[in-house]
Amino acid sequence: MIENVDLSLLNWSRAQFALTAIYHWLFVPLTLGLSFLVAIMETIYVRTGNEEWKRITRFWMTLFGVNFAIGVATGIILEFEFGTNWSNYSWFVGDIFGAPLAIEGIVAFFLESTFIAVMFFGWNKVSRKFHLVSTWLVAIGSNLSALWILVANGWMQNPVGMVFNPETARNEMVNFWAVIFNQVSVDKFLHTLSSSYLLGSMFVLSISSWFLIRKREGFMARRSILVASVFGLLASLMTAYTGDESARIISKVQPVKFAAMEALAEGKTNAGLVAFGVLKDSDRKLGEKPLKDFLFKIEIPSLLSVMTAGNKEAFVPGISDFVDGNKEQSIMSFAEKKERGQVARRALIDYKSAVKNGNIALSDSVKGLFSDKAFQDNYFRYFGYASIDKPEDIIPDVSGTFYSFHLMVILGFLFIFLFGFAVYLLFKGTIADNKWFLWICLLSLPLPYIASELGWIVAELGRQPWIIQDLMPVSTAVTDIGSGTVMATFFMFAALFTTLLISEISIMVKQIKKGPKH
Repeated sequence: MIENVDLSLLNWSRAQFALTAIYHWLFVPLTLGLSFLVAIMETIYVRTGNEEWKRITRFWMTLFGVNFAIGVATGIILEFEFGTNWSNYSWFVGDIFGAPLAIEGIVAFFLESTFIAVMFFGWNKVSRKFHLVSTWLVAIGSNLSALWILVANGWMQNPVGMVFNPETARNEMVNFWAVIFNQVSVDKFLHTLSSSYLLGSMFVLSISSWFLIRKREGFMARRSILVASVFGLLASLMTAYTGDESARIISKVQPVKFAAMEALAEGKTNAGLVAFGVLKDSDRKLGEKPLKDFLFKIEIPSLLSVMTAGNKEAFVPGISDFVDGNKEQSIMSFAEKKERGQVARRALIDYKSAVKNGNIALSDSVKGLFSDKAFQDNYFRYFGYASIDKPEDIIPDVSGTFYSFHLMVILGFLFIFLFGFAVYLLFKGTIADNKWFLWICLLSLPLPYIASELGWIVAELGRQPWIIQDLMPVSTAVTDIGSGTVMATFFMFAALFTTLLISEISIMVKQIKKGPKH
């Protein structure tokens, strides 16, 4: 395991943050997706002048408002936890991580909060066009909030655009645009947004199907399904595309996570893509951890090599390659990375010692190392390995990552089918006659939530043990407080968030049963 860590404190801190993030993400994607659907519906109302579209818009806007309010509450708590539970992390990278979060609060959140009042209370008080602009600005503001948060998260997965200052023992941003346009952040943003649009569309499709099953609000239900199914089909196709692009980048910047996603124990050329499989523990071990074999699998030959490198002869590294190294493929072993990380850590210790002893020449010399690109690329980039004891500790939970990833992909293809078939039935004019399909749509409502949460499980579980890839393990990021305090707040938040979720569902069910105002 990791050196010198209170496992109880670490595990409860991780559990509390995971709890908050999971609950928060139940609300966020619906906010992102439904905000754009509402804006599209109101645009149709303004363009046509049809009062029925105003009724439709106001109905979905009410549900958006309920979800938005609770999402804000959980999001505020989540951001505060970086200071309360992960203060060492906040100190180490606060100059970089804090900037996107500050921009999110100053720009995006204020944009939302300024115009949301007009959006909800400005009907018949401002002009149609001004109200429409306000609705679109709320939708844009919501998505800008996601942008800055995902920029921060993407940087954690692929730290770029910074330099380490040994004087303060902090990483400092030197290239704002490198952080913003970090390829991981860009792919994560596009994939998260498109999947949120998918979720919002599925929400509208499911609730509208309920109205058709009950033979209520036929005009509203059909028009809502039309908007949701077309928007959802485009979003589901975009989600598949951005997910594929994201996986390609992960294979380059987080190769151990990628190997875990495919349960690839040992690297190979002509690597096949596993469509699905069942894992079992292997007799082979890396330290104390058994590698994973397949009890059975459905595999597409050579496709993994083609997808990652465009060539079926390309070598795709496996988990063992990153633990033991592979000289033929120029892959460093854990031991080599740890040695380089220790060089960087010793340099920091030498700097602190030189400053303490008043040795200005030595302190200036060592400080210069940390701004030297060669030292950054060859030594400091592995700084976190110095805090990890055993090689197998760099292996994430393979089973959890593999099953989460593949179930998410399967659900993604299901959504493409559902939206595509809904569009087909609409243009045939028979969607209300196919109750079996309406029931499938209604019962599928939880599925995009599950897929969305699975995506985050892949992202966060797959990068363990790192809180910042290769630079800082989770174990060194935690605040030095009593585990009892974290445990108590865990159960307090669990009760609070569950109450909020039950309240939201209860209010939404009442609003849905009530239907749009006449």
